[in-house]
Amino acid sequence: MNSQLQAPTPAKPPVVRSNLIFFIVINLLGLVVAPLWGLAYGFSGWAWLACGVLLLLSGLSITAGYHRLWSHRTYRAAWPLRLFFAVFGTFSLQNSILIWAARHRIHHRHVDDVDEDPHSIKSGFWHAHMGWMVRDWPTSKIDYDQVRDLEKDPIVMWQHRLYWPLTWLFNLGVPVMLGLWTGDVIGMVLLAGAFRLAFSQHCTFFINSLAHTWGKRTYSDENTARDNGVIALLTWGEGYHNFHHAFQYDYRNGVRWWQFDPGKWLIAACSWIGLAYDLKRIPAFRIRRARLQVLFRQLEERMASGQVNGTWAEAFDREYQQFKETVAQWQAIQAERMQAGKDALRDRWHRTAFRTRYKELEYRLKMQARRLSTLQRAAAAA
Repeated sequence: MNSQLQAPTPAKPPVVRSNLIFFIVINLLGLVVAPLWGLAYGFSGWAWLACGVLLLLSGLSITAGYHRLWSHRTYRAAWPLRLFFAVFGTFSLQNSILIWAARHRIHHRHVDDVDEDPHSIKSGFWHAHMGWMVRDWPTSKIDYDQVRDLEKDPIVMWQHRLYWPLTWLFNLGVPVMLGLWTGDVIGMVLLAGAFRLAFSQHCTFFINSLAHTWGKRTYSDENTARDNGVIALLTWGEGYHNFHHAFQYDYRNGVRWWQFDPGKWLIAACSWIGLAYDLKRIPAFRIRRARLQVLFRQLEERMASGQVNGTWAEAFDREYQQFKETVAQWQAIQAERMQAGKDALRDRWHRTAFRTRYKELEYRLKMQARRLSTLQRAAAAA
């Protein structure tokens, strides 16, 4: 009788056999056979060098090219740089630029929505990491309407049309040719081919799984994205994921100067020689404002739970009032700047005056963040 009242368990979508077979083969070769071969026979210096170089170039092509250039349009690039990213991005075997960007834009638009996000962490860690590619989930369907702008890029469309021939050429043909040249075909294919590919893919998949599970939510607590310096080391700077979801149109992920973000450094270096331009940066005031909003919400939760005494509550109210006044002043300066128009901003004195006023408000938020951090530690110690 009870079994008749239970709702039927929804059937899982069919397995995508080609993807499943690929993941099994590449992980067995790369993460099992390659280490065993290395222990038994060792790898040549050439194989290690090729593995390192291809890992670096393909990884940077994903983060600086597929992700920040094409998916988010955080800057613009000359055709030699776009061609470089299109070619070496193919070494990562993560699909064409067009398909990669289409799915990634959906992820940002519907982050954490199990019915829309292709790899929502709320569907489980395994699903976010790899499971979403192993079955034919409705959320994994490709919506080309998301990337109509990229269809105008001839390099994007060239790579999309020839993606599979390029994949075989670069991921198998290049290691074989390098192996023939150095006299170590098996070692080169296993290390620079299979191991590099399996390792780099799992590092990328960590962004969808670990970076939505482990770390701090510094700039926004409205989604599951986290900032994690360890993941940044494995993903060429993509581990500062909370910042990225809060400010997806900034070409930087590691916004602090000391944060490990080779993608940011590469884009900046390319801008110095004219290969990248129109780099987008979120104003420092908006970044500090986001950090403070998170701090205020955390303290507000403590007060609601009765963990903060009356004196600290009064300090919180004063700080929040000052925060609102600072934000209002920044908005007023923004409006004044818009009304001044481009002609006024061409004047050096006007530009300096606006810049100085912005800096004063940024400094005010910086000092307020220090006071709130002190208040938060005091409340935690009570």
